[in-house]
Amino acid sequence: MTWEEYCIQKKIDSSKFKSVLPSKWQELKNLFEQVHPASFTEQKKFIINDLRRRFLLKNNEGDKV
Repeated sequence: MTWEEYCIQKKIDSSKFKSVLPSKWQELKNLFEQVHPASFTEQKKFIINDLRRRFLLKNNEGDKV
């Protein structure tokens, strides 16, 4: 699984996140690539929830995914 796929799975708009907070996006991407996705989720669950609230991924119709 790639970082971008993980963001989609967690309903985070990766491109919007990257454009607003590029250094944080890269920091998390680097860590994600070094650990198992479940371990990453466990370590960063509060950050992931905050990112989801800030950069919610929406589907084509504009509804929440």
